[in-house]
Amino acid sequence: MRNLAALSSKHLNRVVEALVVLLMALLVLVVWIGVIDRYIFHWQLPWPQILARYLMIWTALLAISCAIARREHIGLLLAIELVPEVVRRMLLIAADLLGFALFAYLFWYGLDFAAGGINRQAMVFGLSLAPVFAAIPVAAGLSAIQLALVMLRDLGQNPVMGDAMGSE
Repeated sequence: MRNLAALSSKHLNRVVEALVVLLMALLVLVVWIGVIDRYIFHWQLPWPQILARYLMIWTALLAISCAIARREHIGLLLAIELVPEVVRRMLLIAADLLGFALFAYLFWYGLDFAAGGINRQAMVFGLSLAPVFAAIPVAAGLSAIQLALVMLRDLGQNPVMGDAMGSE
């Protein structure tokens, strides 16, 4: 079961990381278009700043699940290292369960939030904000899945990043 969870986590993370890289490339391109517009051509394009904001939101939120897969999220490792192994494992599992509960909560209530974006429009694009608002439940859902997988993979142990993702 642990190996299946580790393999599933690794493959899911690769897909999400590829998507984050693509979004970052688009973000850089859009920002450069905005810079060229403002300082060279003076086209006064209204969309680069808004699109860059939406791309940044999606990129940052999707990257959360990548950090979870690699166990690079914020933790109190110094304090945890001071407690005995049995207590440490229970604390790490409790932290994972609390994190899972948080992401499940964000996913559930994020669905309503994203649905509320259907009737709202981006002024510049004239399109629904639902795809932008969907970043919250999508990222929370991916993070909850990834947290469940790494919780099964690690079982309360705190592996080093290379150990967590498998040697490459």
